[in-house]
Amino acid sequence: MSKQQTPYKSPMRKLMGVQVVGTGSFVPENIVTNEDLASLGCDADWIVQRTGIRERRHAPPEMSTGDMAVEAGRRAMEASGVEPDDIDILILATFTPDRLMPATATFVQDQLGIRCGAMDLAAACSGFVYGLVTGMQFVATGCSKRALVIGSDANSRVINPRDIKTYPLFGDGAGAVVLAPGSTEQGALAFTLGSDGSGADLLCRNLGGASKPYIPKEENDDAWYMQMEGRSVFKWAVRLIEDCSREVVTAAGMTVDQIDHWLLHQANVRILDAAVNSMGIDREKVVKHLDRYGNTSAGSIPIALDETLRAGHIQHGQHLLISGFGAGLTWGTTVFRW
Repeated sequence: MSKQQTPYKSPMRKLMGVQVVGTGSFVPENIVTNEDLASLGCDADWIVQRTGIRERRHAPPEMSTGDMAVEAGRRAMEASGVEPDDIDILILATFTPDRLMPATATFVQDQLGIRCGAMDLAAACSGFVYGLVTGMQFVATGCSKRALVIGSDANSRVINPRDIKTYPLFGDGAGAVVLAPGSTEQGALAFTLGSDGSGADLLCRNLGGASKPYIPKEENDDAWYMQMEGRSVFKWAVRLIEDCSREVVTAAGMTVDQIDHWLLHQANVRILDAAVNSMGIDREKVVKHLDRYGNTSAGSIPIALDETLRAGHIQHGQHLLISGFGAGLTWGTTVFRW
């Protein structure tokens, strides 16, 4: 278990003058239901009761993390009305890159016809929030006029199908936003990014990096797949969401009931329900899609944002609490004024 019994108080910051001018998302067409996983020894009722997930999407063999990112990015650009030449920085949050080198963002940049700097950002399920804050800083400082931030993960490629408690939790998908200069009233009223590396072994992939290189003859080694201590991660996440959310809301000079939309990382419905119950959140304000998509890691929050916006639920001046949390252990939370 992590040495940190409660998340340390990471610094609170404010970053205004930035707006989201377009969103987009993409999930593969291939739907994998709980019943479809029965052949692996997974119990459909257990999955629903313990996670709230009923189905997820798996990318076909010919589709990669980069391919999903391209489609989500294209849709965000179309929604914002920008041209490829308008984008001057591209940030791709992913922990399932197409290759270890080069950055998958460079593939996405090329496919979208963008000519700008492009980089990957690895913070697992916190990745999109990290990428969002990074992109906002480029825009707020005048170093970027239009930033494309994408979260995309092909989780089905790195989850062990023999791990029947972890395999059903994850799905594949991508989401994206285009950031641009906004009014002084738009942006992050408060945000925080944090990490607790003492919990790194709770959720990890041990094989394939510089410390434990991939060896072809051992390609079926389970260490290549994601490994998770579910109970410990669950307890940490429940505590993290409440503590961090309360702190960010307070730093923004607001109260919990003044938040219009809660876009929490979609990991487990019990985590979301725990936050709702402990903080007294109006359930109608909490966005949920994990019953349809499962945990899409870095794609989770931008998919939720895109679907909520396109449904007409987000209006100018409203306040969104956006929170990601996951491997690292890492977290990122912001109160964003639309």
